[in-house]
Amino acid sequence: MSTLAAQHAADAGLGARLRLAATDIKLTHSVFALPFAILGAVLARPLDEQWGVTVQKLTLVVAAMVLARTWAMLVNRIADARIDAENPRTARRAVASGRLPAQQAKVFAAACALLFVGVCAAFWFLFKNPWPVALSVPVLAWLALYSFAKRFTAACHLLLGTALAISPIAACLAVNPPHALHPSILLLAGFVALWVAGFDVLYALQDEAFDRAKGLHSIPAWLGAKRAAWVSRAMHAGAAACLFLAWRFEPRFGPLFAAAVAIAAILLVVEHLVLIRRGLAGLPMAFFTINGCVSIAVGTAGVIDALW
Repeated sequence: MSTLAAQHAADAGLGARLRLAATDIKLTHSVFALPFAILGAVLARPLDEQWGVTVQKLTLVVAAMVLARTWAMLVNRIADARIDAENPRTARRAVASGRLPAQQAKVFAAACALLFVGVCAAFWFLFKNPWPVALSVPVLAWLALYSFAKRFTAACHLLLGTALAISPIAACLAVNPPHALHPSILLLAGFVALWVAGFDVLYALQDEAFDRAKGLHSIPAWLGAKRAAWVSRAMHAGAAACLFLAWRFEPRFGPLFAAAVAIAAILLVVEHLVLIRRGLAGLPMAFFTINGCVSIAVGTAGVIDALW
């Protein structure tokens, strides 16, 4: 840590450090998984349940999602601080640069974990549902695993995908446990897993040379950029198939969700065309904008169809 960074970290108040942490982990990127948690909760809602109860459950689901993602991202920043500091692309991250002391980041992460367990426990106290709190610690452990996976496996992208794919299943377990194993929920989870893993492979193209030099594992570092791009395309083709099958297996999904499936498939094709034409320069648009649109389109259409 530089002297200037150390002084800045020492002078910053708690509020400033919280804002710094929130900015660094990009809370807005919750958009990738949150719509699918809400969709899972809406699909699982018992038909005879009062809407006031449903709103309470949805509020807890959203709170749990934000806390779980914040925990996972803070663990990632703490675990990768040394690696990030050596990578020009990530050297300005808050913990890596010293602007946010690692000890303070650990306190924030622990607080998020405790709050997450507390929110999960609320389902037990309010709705007599012990599943969320019983699985809360294993879920936190699984979410944290991704941050260490690139040290030992190129399948780290799939671990990230499964971490986000928990969202619709977990929401079902919180709202109406028996619905968690419905084929449409499992297929939505399969879509999220392959979709996220596919765009994480593309995101890792930025660090292909760095990962290879440092002995870190990723599909681009293992197979090279061209083959990695084809792996990503195969994952996204599988994701589109899962989404189509989810539409077929869920009787409440109608024409609106069918349109969202088509839009998502087109956007995934566009994502790859952008990268083919623009290379890494097109990554911000492909990664953030297009994938955000995929999530919002599918989640919104699914909720509307399910409610109708």
